[in-house]
Amino acid sequence: MEVLKVEDLTKVYGTGENQVTALNHVSFSVEKGEFLAIIGPSGSGKSTLLHILGGVDTPTSGKVFMEGTDVYAQNEKQLAIFRRRQVGLIYQFYNLIPVLNVTENITLPVLMDGRKVNDERLKELLHLLSLEGREGHLPNQLSGGQQQRVSIGRALMNAPSVMLADEPTGNLDSKNSQEIVELLKYSNEKYKQTLIMITHDENIALQANRIIAIEDGKITRDEVIRP
Repeated sequence: MEVLKVEDLTKVYGTGENQVTALNHVSFSVEKGEFLAIIGPSGSGKSTLLHILGGVDTPTSGKVFMEGTDVYAQNEKQLAIFRRRQVGLIYQFYNLIPVLNVTENITLPVLMDGRKVNDERLKELLHLLSLEGREGHLPNQLSGGQQQRVSIGRALMNAPSVMLADEPTGNLDSKNSQEIVELLKYSNEKYKQTLIMITHDENIALQANRIIAIEDGKITRDEVIRP
């Protein structure tokens, strides 16, 4: 079942001589439960693509459909709800709220949505992420790997349609990097969670089901690694 569809997506920054085309007529679709890696050199447009998929940036032209909904046909209020409920974003630098503890950071999207926290799901995630016993810790009391686990928990808490990970291992050593990738793969398999990950690491990309390579804003390769 198709969870995401991108049609003729273009993103242009600037005007005149300063105009830069970050994305150039990009089209692809993603099936529910797929693990897709997006690779490409710095400046290729892969982060721009991820931000548009997540409703963080807007396209110049083209369409993004998430579970059949035209994302950018929505008004600002609908778009804010879309970002909270349908997308889980994981960044390289964690983006945790420094004054909130582990539990508060993980449950933040649910609370911002005005909904009741699912305590059973929270407990399951704390166990999955090996964060039991650290629920009251602030981000500065955690290692980099633990902080990234919290950001994964935050992304998973709302059971979003798609998880978007932007270089999630870029700020970690090789041991923590592989642990984070294993966690993402496990959540992909356990929760049938669709995962789209940007990475510059070919070894990490090869663990995905499918790889899309982007260069100069265009898709240059779209390859299924394993069904």
